[in-house]
Order: sequence, then structure tokens, then C-alpha cells
Amino acid sequence: MTESACSPETNPEPALSVYDAIRRRRDVRAEFTGEPIAADVLDRILGAAHCAPSVGNTQPWDFVVVRDTETLTTFADHVAGARRRFADSLPEDRKKTFDPIKIEGICESGMGVVVTYDRSRGGEHILGRHTVDDTGLFSAVLAIQNLWLAAAAENVGVGWVSFYDEPYLTELLGIPEPVRPIAWLCVGTVAEFQQVPDLERFGWRGRRPLADAVHLEKF
Repeated sequence: MTESACSPETNPEPALSVYDAIRRRRDVRAEFTGEPIAADVLDRILGAAHCAPSVGNTQPWDFVVVRDTETLTTFADHVAGARRRFADSLPEDRKKTFDPIKIEGICESGMGVVVTYDRSRGGEHILGRHTVDDTGLFSAVLAIQNLWLAAAAENVGVGWVSFYDEPYLTELLGIPEPVRPIAWLCVGTVAEFQQVPDLERFGWRGRRPLADAVHLEKF
């Protein structure tokens, strides 16, 4: 990754508007082909993530790229156990809706990118974090969004895996304290992007209309 990753003079990039990338973006699970991503494409995607704004310019993220098949399989087994526990906690009607939903593509994608958050980066006196401590965590999440939209522009799929125990993933990847893993992202080439998000297609939950989310002057 070059120091100029956030400058406009980097490698040629795909011509896709940010609005098109937002509409294309999907949480991918079943559509991964397993074909490896070209090194320059991965560099551009991670470069976009690294260009995210951050509170106090702390850039509190790191990206752990995981390709080892044994690690992928081990983590997939852990996630499968967490999925079963969630399914067992559901009432019967919701369990029937949830059962056919695939929640990860850890092995199928062939690569995981684990995004971490280091609250200690920059010390304790962080410009902009004094009254809202979560702005540090929000910064790392903005890096995830940048990564996801850049991947969509590159025709690369991303799936966010959230069925895991944080201490388990911390130990699995040797992440030092006080760094936290905040996202395991399955990243890989895809056969297609679904037109309708999985959770809508399978009837788990639909999308709220914009009008229901916009408030004027007061909530």
C-alpha cells in the first residue's frame, strides 16, 4: 500500500458513481466463486478503506487479511456453532424463516478481511472524542463502509460475519490488547449480486421507507 493511496493519481479505477455502488452493494453469502482477487484490486479496496475519515485523524483501524484455509475452516466451524445457538433461541415461526438463510461465506470466498479498532491509537487526548467516545469506533466503521463500496465498484463481493465471540476471534488471530476485532468481512469474486437483499428475499425483514426515517426539526 503506497502513501498516496488517497490521492487521485493512483492506479486506474473502475468508472462507477458512488450512487451506483451504494445500490449494487449487498451482504454476499452464497454468490462467491472462490476465484482469487487480483493483488491490485485488493490494494485499491484496502486503500479506499484507509482513506476513511477518522476522529482526530487517529486512523484507529487495521486490516488482517486471512487466506489460510485451516484458519478459514476453523472460524467457519465457530460461526456455525453461534448460528445454531441463535436459531435455538428463536420462536418456532421465526426459526422457520431463519433456517434457509445463509449467514456467511467464509470458506467459499477464500479470503477474510478482519477490521480491528484500536482505541489507544493517538493516546487519550483525541481531538473530537472528548465528549463522544464512540467516535473512535465510528471511524473504524466508516473504513468498513469505504471498503464495501469500493468492492462493489470493483465487482467484488463482501459479506459481514457477526456470528462469533469476540474473545475467540481475538485469540485465533493473535490480536493484541487493547485492539478489538470489529468485523470479519468475507471478500471475494462473485458470480452475481442479488437484486434484492437476502433478508428481504427470505422474509426476515423488509426495508423501511425513507419517509419513515426522516424527521424535521425534532424527532
